This record gives sequence, structure tokens and C-alpha cells, in this order.
Amino acid sequence: MKRSELAHILRAACDVTADPEILVIGSQAILASFDDDELPSEVVRSIEADVAFMDDPNEEKSDKVDGAIGEDSPFHSTHGVYGQGVGISTATLPFGWEGRLVKFNNEETGQSRAVCLDAHDLVISKLVAGREKDFEFAHALLAASLIDLNTLLARAKLLPGPAAIRERVIRWLGRMGET
Repeated sequence: MKRSELAHILRAACDVTADPEILVIGSQAILASFDDDELPSEVVRSIEADVAFMDDPNEEKSDKVDGAIGEDSPFHSTHGVYGQGVGISTATLPFGWEGRLVKFNNEETGQSRAVCLDAHDLVISKLVAGREKDFEFAHALLAASLIDLNTLLARAKLLPGPAAIRERVIRWLGRMGET
């Protein structure tokens, strides 16, 4: 996905829900922190943007996004990308993530006042999810020197929840530091 495609998804999500306060929590949140040409292909290969809303306790807005611009929608068929409506609780994030959000507003986003996860918080959430594609995503950003290993380790220590998850993430990061 390119920055222009994410902007289109955000503009459409705002139009569908009449709510400009959008949070991008999936992998394509990385597009707020870096330009298209800086990012490795492994990082921008997704055709979906996970979007949540700051005020959506029943996830009704997320459901509207899925119906209007989600997978297999006419929007998806026409543009080759889509928005996946999700709840904020979808991602496990380090304490303090709200204070590190990155704005994604430009002339292409329309009325949307979207914010995206900080690159380091995003990577930590991907490592918590722990799928092969998530490890590839994190490794590609580390290999390109776009994120800092020490910052990731510090953020991993801020993860809520079970210690086993935090320790698994820290172990993986430790292995990356050895290479």
C-alpha cells in the first residue's frame, strides 16, 4: 500500500461514518512515519488498512467501514485496497502509546483527522501477535535501520498483560540484537 492509498481509505472511512477521528492500528500505520520510497517491500505489501475509531464503544463505526469499504466490497474491487474496521482493543500496545501517536493528515485525507501508531509501538504490537508475517515486518524495519532495537526493548517492557508475552517479545528482540 502507498500513502495515497491509505489517505483514500481514511477519507472513505470518514465519509462512511461521519467521524474524522480515526486510528490506524495495523501494519499500514507505518505510512505515517515514513515516505513510500523509504519502506522495504515487506512492510507495505498489505492491501488492507486496519482502522479503528476513538469513539466507537460498540464498534458500530468499524462495522460500517467493513460493509462499505471492506474486503470484497466494491471499493476493494475498484481500488485494490480496503479498510478493515477493527476495535482499538484489537492490538496489545505498550503503556503510553496514546501519547506517541503520529498524525496522518494531508491534502488527500479530506476531513479525516487520522492518527497512526508510532513505528515502535506498531512493531511491538506486531510482535505480540506473533505471526510469521509480523516477524518479517519487524525484521525488515530493523534491517533497514528505520526503527531502533533499544527503543523496542524499552517499549516491550511497557506491555500490559501476561509476563510470558512480554518475555517472548523481549527474547525475539534479543535474538535480533545478536545478528
